[in-house]
Amino acid sequence: MNDERLWAPWRMEYVSAGGAKGADAEQFVEPTAWRDGADRGCFLCRAAASYEAKAVQDRRLLVIERGDQAFALLNRYPYNNGHALVAPLRHVGEFEELSSAEHAECIALIGRLIRVFRGRMNADGFNVGLNLGAAAGAGVPGHLHWHVVPRWSGDHNFMPVVGSTRVIPQSLEAVWELITDDLRSAHGHAKAPLKTSVI
Repeated sequence: MNDERLWAPWRMEYVSAGGAKGADAEQFVEPTAWRDGADRGCFLCRAAASYEAKAVQDRRLLVIERGDQAFALLNRYPYNNGHALVAPLRHVGEFEELSSAEHAECIALIGRLIRVFRGRMNADGFNVGLNLGAAAGAGVPGHLHWHVVPRWSGDHNFMPVVGSTRVIPQSLEAVWELITDDLRSAHGHAKAPLKTSVI
């Protein structure tokens, strides 16, 4: 018998912790300060909060960049390798409620991530979009966020159709290291504020 193996050792943490809720609960510590208007049950608000050990928590929460108005993090349950989310720091669910500064910084951050993914992961294209409201598929309808999904020619195969399984070739930790290293090195080892005028 020639059974094929799909090697995904990072799944063991998810399985042994009792699924998504168990795995996430172990990673969370209480923030030192929540943002004004934050929803404490919102994973984006938790990631946007302030922490005493910011670098450690950014890694645990998969935050790859923070600005004055917006931030980006890796999707814990990605559609494809490198799938990131870009959101305003403020808990806001309606597109028209975004301030001009929030909108500009979110778009600038999306552009910056696209450049990094092209340069570091040789992405051939991207799916970029947001789902507004539960009826449109928003998993967190109260906190607006864009999906930035790197794509490669031929990156889809039979697995999602036949096996209802997505093949993600890198661990989240490896992608986090790759992307944050690139973002830091672009600014001399320190994360500079996002320049909203450059898109």
